[in-house]
Amino acid sequence: MKVVIVGGGAIGMMQARELGLAGCDVVLLERHMCGREASWAGGGIISPLYPWRYSPPITALSTWSQEFYPNLVQTLEAESGIDPQLTRTGLLVLSIDDWERALAWSRDHQLWLEEMTQEQIYQLEPSLRLGFEKGMYMPQVGSIRNPRLCQALRRILLGLSNVEVKENTEVLEIHQQSGRFEYVRTESGNYFGDVCIITSGAWSGGLLESLQVTLPVEPVRGQMVAFQANPGELSRIVLDHGKYVIPRRDGLVLAGSTLEYVGFDKGRTDEAKDELVEIARSLIPALAKAPVVEHWAGLRPGSPNGIPYIGEVPEVEGLFVNAGQFRNGLVLAPASVNLMSAIVMGQEHSIDRSPFALAGRVGSDVGSPAEDPVSI
Repeated sequence: MKVVIVGGGAIGMMQARELGLAGCDVVLLERHMCGREASWAGGGIISPLYPWRYSPPITALSTWSQEFYPNLVQTLEAESGIDPQLTRTGLLVLSIDDWERALAWSRDHQLWLEEMTQEQIYQLEPSLRLGFEKGMYMPQVGSIRNPRLCQALRRILLGLSNVEVKENTEVLEIHQQSGRFEYVRTESGNYFGDVCIITSGAWSGGLLESLQVTLPVEPVRGQMVAFQANPGELSRIVLDHGKYVIPRRDGLVLAGSTLEYVGFDKGRTDEAKDELVEIARSLIPALAKAPVVEHWAGLRPGSPNGIPYIGEVPEVEGLFVNAGQFRNGLVLAPASVNLMSAIVMGQEHSIDRSPFALAGRVGSDVGSPAEDPVSI
């Protein structure tokens, strides 16, 4: 099978690797450099924020991915020589309004969520400011160093003889003939295949416009900052009022993030930077002595209710989409990719694919704005 994949983020690269290892001939087209958009810009938390507020389809994907990630990371390191640094620090959640809902979700899905007293909170994370009386802790949650993950995936793809990576190659049009995908047109030529998979994140909807297909995926800007602290200064991922801090092994501490509907604008603002710095230093007072070393922005692929599109485009045989993971691109990536591979290759999968299907969710009359369940 010849597969053309459009979009070289984490999902696109994972998709190319998985289908390449399955024996497909793959061409991966990326308009800039692989792994330099939302996949690079995120925090890398391997869990949805406030996971009990998401719908069952998201829980199914995230649970599958969380179980799969440790083996995946070990395999990627062995294949590439690059350690993606999956670090299981646990996720400490504070200031929870829907306490009983969280506990019910934990019981229903048999996922560990531990109630924490004030004493237990400060035993877990002594660097926290004083005043928190209770919280919840998810010890199985970790974070991945997403730029390193993307570097590992890219190096692996460049070493696969049946995978061709074409960077700085912008797709101009998806062409179909008699209701079937035919080729992808770029400035450097046309790329034919048996199937095409769109994995272009926030840009996925625009690629389908020439086919008169409306895919309600829109860019949602997120800004983040990074502090250079001492290693071990922060030991847990901490989430409070929708904002979080994430420790890295070398002492880097990430703080994020904003949620801005400003179109395809990746500009950084002083207002967002100041807000994130103030929140992070209020949460972790020791960061007052740590310099801010980075400030950046990325564009998430927003989708209604955060449910991604994973499946075939209606009325265009051989054209598929794997996009719209919103704030959860990295945590949902392995499951999304594995499900997409099963769909393309006509195989069964343990995850119900129907909630992610495009039928009934795309078309000229479908245009609901992207909604983040966490903020509703």
